[in-house]
Amino acid sequence: MTPVHHQGKLLVSSFYSGSLLLDLDPAKPAATQRWRSRRTDEHETDVIHCLMSTPQVDGDHLYGVDSYGQLRCVEIATGKRLWETLAPTGKERWSNAHLTPNGDATFIWNERGELIIARLSPEKYEELDRARLLEPTVGSEGLRPVTWAHPAYAERQCYARNDREIIRVDLGSPAPNN
Repeated sequence: MTPVHHQGKLLVSSFYSGSLLLDLDPAKPAATQRWRSRRTDEHETDVIHCLMSTPQVDGDHLYGVDSYGQLRCVEIATGKRLWETLAPTGKERWSNAHLTPNGDATFIWNERGELIIARLSPEKYEELDRARLLEPTVGSEGLRPVTWAHPAYAERQCYARNDREIIRVDLGSPAPNN
């Protein structure tokens, strides 16, 4: 995952070692540890063990995908996990989904080629819509078929690819002005 910088804090994470949140010193190049994952076992994680997708920060919370596909909400200040769900990903080793905020919702692109529109809050995951846009292709080293590339969004269009094709999908016309 790409490290996340938010309000003087830096989050880094890996599949095996988990996550670490640092408070950055605004006056000099220094940092102090706020919290870190206590577990180093990839199967039993406590905070979040991100691999490919970068967590989304919204206010005092972050939303991200853990090592076996659990979409989790974590309180940034404490590292406390508030909820988790497998609804957008399914439970597979290295399951993945890319999160992109869009207004009051989040676009979630999963490895099965599905675009999900959901509301993420500290209380729950609320799925609003889901559509299969692209067929997953074979993963590396004989893994299950996946589409791990992050999609691009522009002008109400979604651009996505697998190992065989690139597609453009119209996400709808703008809402009328009242």
